[in-house]
Amino acid sequence: MTLSFRPEFNSAEQLIASQSTQQKPQVTEAEMMQAVRTLLLGLGEDPDREGLKDTPKRVMKALQFLTKGYHESLDELLNGAVFTESADEMVLVRDIDIFSSCEHHILPIIGRAHVAYIPNGKVIGLSKIARICEMYARRLQVQERLTLQIADALQGLLKPQGVAVVVEASHMCMVMRGVQKPGSWTVTSAMRGVFADDSRTREEFMNLIRHTPQFH
Repeated sequence: MTLSFRPEFNSAEQLIASQSTQQKPQVTEAEMMQAVRTLLLGLGEDPDREGLKDTPKRVMKALQFLTKGYHESLDELLNGAVFTESADEMVLVRDIDIFSSCEHHILPIIGRAHVAYIPNGKVIGLSKIARICEMYARRLQVQERLTLQIADALQGLLKPQGVAVVVEASHMCMVMRGVQKPGSWTVTSAMRGVFADDSRTREEFMNLIRHTPQFH
């Protein structure tokens, strides 16, 4: 079954509008730091001791950086880097480092994304593919949704013959806690257009990205 560009978006412009920079939250930085202080107290720590005195501010700044994708948009990232070209062969950017945060535990997701598309009159700057991955990764995520968001963004922006995205990642919520299984990794994929319809095209993509992942 072919999964095409999501029906609620009839154009790239509508998709871009849907990803516009979010308004700043109503919670102040002081309130965020107080929340971290409360967590430290709940853990049995003394937030006033020397080693923890500046921890609430550090945690707040770290979380703001790790979730900065909420305040970015496709329009800002693209900056006009979509070009008319007659190319019609696969374009693949593989091994894009991904650093995200699990929305269930706010623990790291560390991995790589492999992104390919087959142009249909338009191409995108290669660095923009990595930036799109980064924007969606820098949010609280589940890997399944992250994979779909990358594929849908490219499908909507370029209307290519097809898009393929594979994300391979290790989840610290499985490694550091819970089942505690170091070395485990998760693979998710999203196929659009010819990658979904044509097994030979899909197999070519899978062969090009085939490797043993290393996340250390």
